[in-house]
Amino acid sequence: MSVEITKNNLQTETSHKLTVIDFWAPWCGPCKILDPILADLEKTYGTQIHFGRMNVDGNQAIAEQYHVLSVPSLVVFKNGKAAEKVSGVYPKEKLAKYFEKKIAEVN
Repeated sequence: MSVEITKNNLQTETSHKLTVIDFWAPWCGPCKILDPILADLEKTYGTQIHFGRMNVDGNQAIAEQYHVLSVPSLVVFKNGKAAEKVSGVYPKEKLAKYFEKKIAEVN
């Protein structure tokens, strides 16, 4: 299950080899579409990718720090450093291929 990311645990939670943080908001319709897709992918890739979620409401400064201008956005961290960002909703198969590529890059 993905970890709720806050400013207090951001550094610790992104210190893994590969971390994906879902920047979302409760009022965001596309975020609600992406939630079950990410939950399914976490079941598949949860041993290789550390998954987290950050509600941008109340965390605008952190969202801005990672150039999250729209939600949903996924920020990929490699060994604690933000490496790239993907915004929008993608089909499960496309995200799975993307995650496999990211896993191969850190192995």
